[in-house]
Amino acid sequence: MRRLLSLLVLGLASAASAQGPVRIPLWTAGAPGFEARKDEPEQAKDWWCKNIHNPSVTRFDPPAGKANGSAVVICPGGGHSQLVVGPEGDEPARWFAQRGVVAFVLRYRLGREPNSPYGIETHARQDGLRAMRLVRFRAAEWGIDPQRIGIVGFSAGGEVVSLVAYHPNQGDPTATDPVDRVSARPDWMVMIYPGPVGIPAELPTGLPKAFFLTAIDDNGPVATLSKLMLAHRGKGEPVEAHFLGAGGHGFNMGNRSKLEAVRTWPDRLAAWLGDTGLLAPKP
Repeated sequence: MRRLLSLLVLGLASAASAQGPVRIPLWTAGAPGFEARKDEPEQAKDWWCKNIHNPSVTRFDPPAGKANGSAVVICPGGGHSQLVVGPEGDEPARWFAQRGVVAFVLRYRLGREPNSPYGIETHARQDGLRAMRLVRFRAAEWGIDPQRIGIVGFSAGGEVVSLVAYHPNQGDPTATDPVDRVSARPDWMVMIYPGPVGIPAELPTGLPKAFFLTAIDDNGPVATLSKLMLAHRGKGEPVEAHFLGAGGHGFNMGNRSKLEAVRTWPDRLAAWLGDTGLLAPKP
């Protein structure tokens, strides 16, 4: 019987992987206070999407037999007026999945879209927290170790990472919704050429282990990551930072750049993930 159940679980996992990415709303009834807007269609073209009123995560599963127990929520950039959901969402999600990490691309609400009713520090942060809580709440169902869940952000998505990682993120034990009782604290974090929003004057204690990367000719992110690197180091928290010699802003996963250092930057991330044990199989 035990062997039969094991084969059934493996079969279900293989089927889920074979069916491709799965879109999962963060709230079944819609975002709190905006439930009436959850069925409004998104606008999307080529590599971007916007008009997001029903925030969600899209799950990318590793190939059968490759999952190692780690998971990541990916926050695309786009200046909070759109989401670069292809190059900074789906592409990195597939990259992580190939390395055994279950990846979730977050479509969060946009505070700078024309006529937007949302605020970055309120609603984008709420979506980031809810995504982390949802993944941790359903970790057993998705074969995830709840202590190996990270968050990655590109550009404006890096600001969502800051709003989640550097501000109160513990669950509310009195919440009616059981998902909201779960901690949203990331176990690890990655910021790629992030914006400055969400960084407090003094970082809290107990920070996630961190990986930072930007190009030296991208002035804003250089200042942001220099400050964060020293702050993490000053608190004795593990941090690795890379400042590429050139590359500008928005080089995504590097595969469209003519610069070798930019094209291969994900290799630096893969090495860090391996060095920190996040790619090792978890019993």
